[in-house]
Amino acid sequence: MRSGFAPDTHLQGLLAAGVATAPAAAAPDDPRSTDDDGDGDDALHASGRRLRTVFISDIHLGTAGCQAKALLAFLKAHPSEKLYLVGDIIDGWQLRRKWFWPQSHNDVVQKILRRARKGCKVIYVPGNHDEFARHFIGHQFGGVEVVEDALHLTADGKKLWVIHGDHFDGVIQYAKWLAYLADNLYELALRLNTRFNSLRARLGLPYWSLSQYLKYSVKGAVKYIQQFERAVAHEARKRGFDGVICGHIHHAEIRDIDGILYCNDGDWVESLTALVEHHDGRLEIVHWPSGHKTLGTAEKARSNANARATNHAVSG
Repeated sequence: MRSGFAPDTHLQGLLAAGVATAPAAAAPDDPRSTDDDGDGDDALHASGRRLRTVFISDIHLGTAGCQAKALLAFLKAHPSEKLYLVGDIIDGWQLRRKWFWPQSHNDVVQKILRRARKGCKVIYVPGNHDEFARHFIGHQFGGVEVVEDALHLTADGKKLWVIHGDHFDGVIQYAKWLAYLADNLYELALRLNTRFNSLRARLGLPYWSLSQYLKYSVKGAVKYIQQFERAVAHEARKRGFDGVICGHIHHAEIRDIDGILYCNDGDWVESLTALVEHHDGRLEIVHWPSGHKTLGTAEKARSNANARATNHAVSG
């Protein structure tokens, strides 16, 4: 850990570094002008054009569990007109304990900044792990707008409330020490999981998530998710929205809750999911890598009986 680490100041430094090191935009008549970073991330989506919107959250840059390289591959394959960063992008909690910032994490920051420079509207809604960024609400960094929450209007006219969701987590609000403890336990579970799955890979066995198994072996954790989802949907209704998009609980989901469209974009630690909007307003959860099934609202609802893309509920 670096002595005197100040997360809010350091975030500013990281973004400034990203702006400084990202390649300058090419001239309009330059053949590189549609891909000024040279990595091909402006390739069209499989649909034949850019997505209207991409929502990602719970990346947890600054932790060993962050799947930064997978996220970079996802962003390269899914260009969009808008990109929402729905909280817990940088994990200030873990960075306070131990400094961890490999090149791939810096590459994610630079990728996002390049997207903003290329004309993608990037909106950042900080969460509890990157709560230091809330000091910068109302400001922009390299074209990335930092906001407390946002209204997203879909192509088919739905008004969706975009929030991280930690304000609806009683543990975060009233027993933060317990949230820190749960976060440490989750990091331990991830480390054990990495070693365990290395052994499984040698034996030719598929990936198995210890954290997900533990979570769904505890009835209280399932109840926590349900309470969280209903609380968020209830507040969205109260505020006059048609639906809500959030993160925090690392549980990718699209479903109707008492007439309110509830969407959670999942995480980039284990489940590797994002929420995308097509140009007709249709919302889908995308599981990465692309070989995994992409699920829409109806199919996702059916699949919940068999599998749930989840991660830690308490630590968020």
